[in-house]
Amino acid sequence: MSKATFDPTQYNRSGNTPFETVLERHVQRRTLIRSGSAMAALSIMSSLGLSACDSNSKKNNYGGNGTPLTPTPPVTEKPVLGFQSIAGSRTDAIVVPENYKASILAPWGTPLNDQAAAWKADGTNTAQDQANSVGMHHDGTSFYPLNGSNEDGLLCINHEYVDQDALHPNGATIDTETNRRTILEEIRKEIYAHGVTVVRVRKVDGVWEVVANDPHNRRITGATEMDINGPMAGHDLLKTKFSPDGTSARGTFNNCGSGSSPWGTFLTCEENWPGYFANTAERTEDQIRIGLGTTANQYGWNHLAGDESEENDEFGRFDVTPTAESALMDYRNEANGHGYIVEIDPYSPDSRPVKRTTMGRFRHEACEVGKLTAGKPVVFYSGHDARGEYVYKFVSAANWDPADADRTDRLAVGDKYLNEGTLYVARFNEDGTGVWLPLTTDSMDTDGNPLSDSFGSLAEIILNTAGAADELGATPMDRPEWGAVDPVTGSVYMTMTNNTARTEANAANPRIDNKFGHIIRWDESNDHKTFTWDIFLFGSPADGGEAINLSGLTDLNQFASPDGLIFDKRGILWVQTDNGADEVTEETNDQMLAVIPSALVDANGDAETISGSNQTELRRFLVGPNDCEITGLAYTTNNHTFFVNVQHPGNWPFSDDAQEETPAGMTVRPRSSTVVVEKVQGGPIGE
Repeated sequence: MSKATFDPTQYNRSGNTPFETVLERHVQRRTLIRSGSAMAALSIMSSLGLSACDSNSKKNNYGGNGTPLTPTPPVTEKPVLGFQSIAGSRTDAIVVPENYKASILAPWGTPLNDQAAAWKADGTNTAQDQANSVGMHHDGTSFYPLNGSNEDGLLCINHEYVDQDALHPNGATIDTETNRRTILEEIRKEIYAHGVTVVRVRKVDGVWEVVANDPHNRRITGATEMDINGPMAGHDLLKTKFSPDGTSARGTFNNCGSGSSPWGTFLTCEENWPGYFANTAERTEDQIRIGLGTTANQYGWNHLAGDESEENDEFGRFDVTPTAESALMDYRNEANGHGYIVEIDPYSPDSRPVKRTTMGRFRHEACEVGKLTAGKPVVFYSGHDARGEYVYKFVSAANWDPADADRTDRLAVGDKYLNEGTLYVARFNEDGTGVWLPLTTDSMDTDGNPLSDSFGSLAEIILNTAGAADELGATPMDRPEWGAVDPVTGSVYMTMTNNTARTEANAANPRIDNKFGHIIRWDESNDHKTFTWDIFLFGSPADGGEAINLSGLTDLNQFASPDGLIFDKRGILWVQTDNGADEVTEETNDQMLAVIPSALVDANGDAETISGSNQTELRRFLVGPNDCEITGLAYTTNNHTFFVNVQHPGNWPFSDDAQEETPAGMTVRPRSSTVVVEKVQGGPIGE
């Protein structure tokens, strides 16, 4: 989630035990067992720069039936990071290690076809131009090769939100007396700047370029029609004036994190979508729980509802206040068609995107597939990015068939694995174990009653996923964002970006405001019903002291607010930041770091966390320009090319050379961009 769209309100009022309390009790329990003295153990932990879970935390990985987890087969060859950590930077330029280069590939406004004019630096491009050009504020991304090529393929790029000041010549036009939007063209342009871009990119004479007018190129925007599948399809709560049968929706918004399915589709996540709708009357329980507002769309899109030039209620639909006798005559259910993971087939430009409602409805941040095993279900992990929210996983009813990876009817494969299955929410226990709680009507709440007492059907559970998770006693977390699965070990990692609402310190995290965030790690049991967890890495400024800098970071790897998290196929973990802590931003802009977790083992072969003794294995690889967020990472099959997104830069890019600093005193219209990173002489990135 971008800092610009962060909603600080904590909508979870469940009273469930928060993770910081679980973590504190976990440390107290472990220290008592090990040394008989909690204070002595805490002193040792602080001196080593360790957190609640040290190198021993993964020695006893037991499943729910008390049997050890299946060990991961040894890997004969492991990658080794071949670059040195770079210094921090506070410039309007990309910085990468020596012998690397970075260039601009697909900035906002790049035409996809001849229906769009070239991007104009004065902001005067039309809504029609924007509907046929790369969208704004790039985020999660994936690369899909064409014919197995490492130099020709399709990029799917998420677009999280819009900056009205950059999008229009002089920002949004608002009537000073009524404080309402007045120009229909501007609103359409904003709606079209949202969503997803699918664009063909190709390397020609050593240079990557966008292939204009390619048949694959297309925009999925805030107005694109898409199908609704799963438990919500056809439900009364999905029926609207636009979709009387409740099987379709218009648009996708606030597309932040993403994922890629094993069968070659793009999974885009609708994150802070509640702000796009408003109910000025009495809100429903699920609207209150998710944070849907009572005033207006955050951009004022509903201001021109009823305008004589409005088409098919394109603006009125953002006001979900009941105004008619039935849902078939208004848009009271319009917001119910949002908050899902949307599946897109990049190879089939005429296919309709599909909203996969079985995977839950909340503020999705990323969608990461678990390690695949033939004959076993397919698992996806996702976080709910808000203070005090939960970690989820979806387990397919169908078992994985490797032959499905090669099918060309990709959305039909998606139907097979994503329309039926079980959604779970996580409860973290103080003993370092955890339980996956199924979000089904027969699950028992914390009072011993079935969820069916509160939710009449699975569809109603899905509609208010977070509310159902409250009743099951799930563990509130510190803003769960991106997840990533180690291809070597199968361990799952997830960023907890920050929690500045905490007012009390605890033994495991003795800092009053957790403004720096951390990365949690867990291993699944064989039956996937339980797990064991530890803390892999804490963000911190280098001078935070032992009470803050629990991972022993230095000037060369200090960071805050971990957000994007991606494993490449070699087992290198790439950590991207959305820094909101002055102690770190004073030293460096947002960045991307690298580490190889599977290589961090002690003499007994047990997995280690990042600490003062091994922190040099966490290395800063890239620093972005001023005011930006580094987010989204895609790579070619051979890892020779990385595609990295730069979101909301302040005064960049100056040229196609992403490393060229904007000259002092010069102002440019900022453009979020996809950047290509390669070695100067070629070869795998990072090695």
